Amino acid sequence: MLTSKKIRKFNIAIHRDFGYFFSSLIIVYCLSGIALNHVDDWNPDFIITKEMINVEEKFTKESITTEAVIAFGQMVGEEKFKIYDFPTHDQVKIYYNNASLHINFTKGEGVYETVSRRPLFYHSNIIHRNNAKGWKWASDVFAILLVIITVTGLFILRGKQGISGRGKWLIAAGALPPFVALLINELI
Repeated sequence: MLTSKKIRKFNIAIHRDFGYFFSSLIIVYCLSGIALNHVDDWNPDFIITKEMINVEEKFTKESITTEAVIAFGQMVGEEKFKIYDFPTHDQVKIYYNNASLHINFTKGEGVYETVSRRPLFYHSNIIHRNNAKGWKWASDVFAILLVIITVTGLFILRGKQGISGRGKWLIAAGALPPFVALLINELI
């Protein structure tokens, strides 16, 4: 027979064990959430670096050969290119693995751009955005279990420190920020 003592003990065990089990994933979602909140301020997935180069010799679209494209690559430390094209009559853009080189013949300069995955955040964001195959269902289970962790946490403390005491006021206060944000969003 279930007594209130057994239910309380079970509630605490569920809260504790799910909390421990999901602690790493909660941290991943939190870090990724912060990164994705600021997507307009920085690229949370990739680090993009640009390096300017000077091209002394004068070229035209017609004078660009495979050998010239290889020589341009050597200027920036690239050995093999994937493909190249001509965005305009006086420019060539060369594509490499995770990089590109855009040369303007008229100006005699180029921009070498590399792209690399941002450590920790790239993979965290894949999980957070549900881009990993099959992760949608794992994410749904995680969301349901977060609700369970939250609800079980509400009933751990008793008395004036618990939900019947100051807990109810803290729950109400915690509901205010999203409510106010939605209200402001509707008014603006």
